[in-house]
Amino acid sequence: MGSASEAESELRALFLRGLDGDAAAYHAFLVRLGAHLRAFLARRLFGWPDDLEDLVQECLLAMHNHRHTYQTDQPLTAWAHAIARHKLIDLLRAKSVRDALHDPLDDEAELFAESDTDASDARRDLDGLLEELPQRQRDPIRCVKLQGLSVAETARLTGMSESAVKVGIHRGLKTLARLVKEKP
Repeated sequence: MGSASEAESELRALFLRGLDGDAAAYHAFLVRLGAHLRAFLARRLFGWPDDLEDLVQECLLAMHNHRHTYQTDQPLTAWAHAIARHKLIDLLRAKSVRDALHDPLDDEAELFAESDTDASDARRDLDGLLEELPQRQRDPIRCVKLQGLSVAETARLTGMSESAVKVGIHRGLKTLARLVKEKP
């Protein structure tokens, strides 16, 4: 397949012909869409290559089962990607729960051995990192992420728009991640 628009056109044409009863077109659609989904999901599952093929098959099955939900005036790949993202989220949730259930608690004494000093050290380190951020990033992070306020409450409190609060949090967290990586 060539460009993204050519791929979209080809997939859409094959899918619509398949919906009209053309079994060969539907088979070609599934093969091409499978290749497209492998590439789409491989970029998101680089840590779990063993799950890729299972996830592609689940996506294709879901798309087959829900093919009646496709709106012909919408891009086919957007519909396919939405289903793939939902299946990916399901997989990540399942893996997260599974991994959490299998975390060893061999030394539970260590789990409960944290002291107030550790907490105050972490708070001091976080405060120091937050001070390195501009106020338009620092304040939204403190309000939303640390104090648990909503975006709307934070916007009213800081005089920022809700969009500015969200952008400030996003940019601030990215900067914090970079700062943490740079610290020895």
